[in-house]
Amino acid sequence: MKTFDYRTAAGLTDGLEPGAVFLAGGTNLVDLMKLGVATPDALVDVNRLPLNGITERPDGGLVIGATVRNSDLAADPRVRAGFPVLSQALLAGASGQLRNLATTGGNLLQRTRCRYFMDASGPCNKRAPGSGCPARDGDHRNLAILGGSPACVATHPSDMAVALAALAALGAVVQVDGPGGTRGIPVTDLHRLPGATPERDTVLEHGELITAVEVPALPYAVRSGYRKARDRASYAFAVGSVAAALDVADGVVRDVRLAFGAVAPKPWRAWTAEEQLRGRPATRETFLAAADAELASAEPLRDNTYKIDLLRNLTAAVLARLSEEAR
Repeated sequence: MKTFDYRTAAGLTDGLEPGAVFLAGGTNLVDLMKLGVATPDALVDVNRLPLNGITERPDGGLVIGATVRNSDLAADPRVRAGFPVLSQALLAGASGQLRNLATTGGNLLQRTRCRYFMDASGPCNKRAPGSGCPARDGDHRNLAILGGSPACVATHPSDMAVALAALAALGAVVQVDGPGGTRGIPVTDLHRLPGATPERDTVLEHGELITAVEVPALPYAVRSGYRKARDRASYAFAVGSVAAALDVADGVVRDVRLAFGAVAPKPWRAWTAEEQLRGRPATRETFLAAADAELASAEPLRDNTYKIDLLRNLTAAVLARLSEEAR
């Protein structure tokens, strides 16, 4: 591991010098440093900043501090009752030990687990821009079918981010603080598609720190859920996942929020599928047709075509369960 400096952040205005990065739980960053993928000159520890609380908004929504641990967020009674999709997504990720350390902000900023990105000895446009993307012709079974580019087909690994994408109605935002001041970034705009610059995962500028995630009240979020498909029963990243919140009355979909995970370089908000579902009967046939509409733009590679059927069935299963609960 490269030698680095370490210091504790004194306050939110304590900026980052070139080559420095923020450290919270470190569950992803430290692994990347051990592999030689991340080589910061300095770590700035933010754990002592006052960012570890969960407060309730007047509208019933929540403001989640950036250093709130995943275990604490998943167990919070307000999250479990009002936003079960978020609690379920968190509990589906990693192990109990990792959830005890991982943070809200860090979860959003974790980097892809594409094997070529994780191997510092070989080419990867995300790690070494311009070096190529060997995944396209190599091992891409678990990589993107939506939103990729000739430069990169890596997938975003977070479960929590998929749930937040599904809840990103009425102005859910990521609050950040940095050299240019504070700003709010819509949850669905935080992550970038790779295009020709896959080395940039998010729209954050150097020195900007996530301070909180604001989740406004969504009345039918109480009827929400998350389902994750993976190669083994636990402690594995998704090969496909679906987060949904559903409002059904008299067997008809009044409103819906839907997001896919592990199929794109960012959490994939299924806008087309949502539009197809509103005002339609809450049936398996309708759910499958909506998934088909969303996946019509998919560009699978040689070995990940299976993700199309996987996402269709996951979507139908999650929505059918939520529809049944509405009865």
